[in-house]
Amino acid sequence: MSRYRTRSWRSFDPGSATVAAPERFAPQERLRILGLDPGSRTTGFGVIEWGGTQWGHVAHGCIAVPTGSLAERLRAIYERLAELISIHQPGEVAIERVFVNRNVDSALKLGQARGAALCAVPSGLPVFEYAPRAVKLALVGSGAAEKPQVAHMIRALFALEGRLKADAADALAIAVCHAHSRGLRRLAAQHAALSAAAGDLPR
Repeated sequence: MSRYRTRSWRSFDPGSATVAAPERFAPQERLRILGLDPGSRTTGFGVIEWGGTQWGHVAHGCIAVPTGSLAERLRAIYERLAELISIHQPGEVAIERVFVNRNVDSALKLGQARGAALCAVPSGLPVFEYAPRAVKLALVGSGAAEKPQVAHMIRALFALEGRLKADAADALAIAVCHAHSRGLRRLAAQHAALSAAAGDLPR
């Protein structure tokens, strides 16, 4: 039996995400999502396609910025992400929310890397934020899951072979978390529409 405590997917709270724009749910929607795990040294990215109940892996990898000043690294993050967005043309972007740890300097650098990544997102492309615990809960079932568990679930979900770097696995997990959250919001919208229609029926 696993030593990790798990929680049902039903306990996942879509309200933990910050929604940047209103959403429209098409009946047979297929959406390309770019997940980002920003870092001042390495930024992970993952691109998936989601169609309600179907998943598809498009691409994943890591942007390893060259050594140099922080300004040079931030510029590299911006330029390479802008190129990736141009190539893959995502419909929405999901990014990990900054959390403050004991090392304030590291937290500030992470925030700057995240800012550089967000600056690469074109105007009008919706961006959504998710806390690290929400990502782990949506994917593994536990907000305290370890990185190897996240990578294992990603490999199983997309049938990926070979070594998967932690930053790329986290980026794919963020994209999957957004798809889960979007799916729950879709169900909530459909339920609200059905309830409203039922209320309009003559009795």
